[in-house]
Amino acid sequence: MKPTWRKPAGMGLILLLILFWAGLVGSQAQRIASLPWPLQAIVYCIAGVVWIAPLKPLLFWMEHGRWR
Repeated sequence: MKPTWRKPAGMGLILLLILFWAGLVGSQAQRIASLPWPLQAIVYCIAGVVWIAPLKPLLFWMEHGRWR
């Protein structure tokens, strides 16, 4: 089986997605810190899960070469 360029490119995109999402959430840290602690917990739990949503199509593309 011949290796493809999609896997290294996909890994790079995953790392960029993580960096982008961490920067976005980190830039809102002061605003989130002003919320009561139960809301902070909810915001950080949601932010910790939402970044995973784009991974399914990206991983599918890495494996099959198409988005659907």
